[in-house]
Amino acid sequence: MIPSTVGFLDKDFEIEVRPSLTYQMEMDSHRIRGYTDGLEAVRQAVYKIIMTERYQYIMYSWNYGIELQDLFGEPVTYVCPELKRRISEALLWDERIRSVDNFAFDFPEKGIVHVEFLVHTIFGDMKMEREVNY
Repeated sequence: MIPSTVGFLDKDFEIEVRPSLTYQMEMDSHRIRGYTDGLEAVRQAVYKIIMTERYQYIMYSWNYGIELQDLFGEPVTYVCPELKRRISEALLWDERIRSVDNFAFDFPEKGIVHVEFLVHTIFGDMKMEREVNY
């Protein structure tokens, strides 16, 4: 007997949204204390993604993190648009993040790019930043 799939897609499906409950990281003391959810959980996820070099850690999938090592030694005219693309690409893998925009670049000293950007999530918007050596 062959299984039938007739009428399977005609049924109503209920989409369940998973909670984003996770351990709360205390950045100053480097400790885990309690739990967090919602926008603060996404803030932690964004921080971890943009601070993790992609392909460097076997415990993370190859879709996790950001590629920054190959930007060393490149001209700033290449680094800025690449940072914008790579940050967006790295963060949009998270289904809680809708978009990333409003990039602003600053050059506090030679060889360093400070980038600020706005992350639009299902819980609200948040401003994030990262310094990159190039």
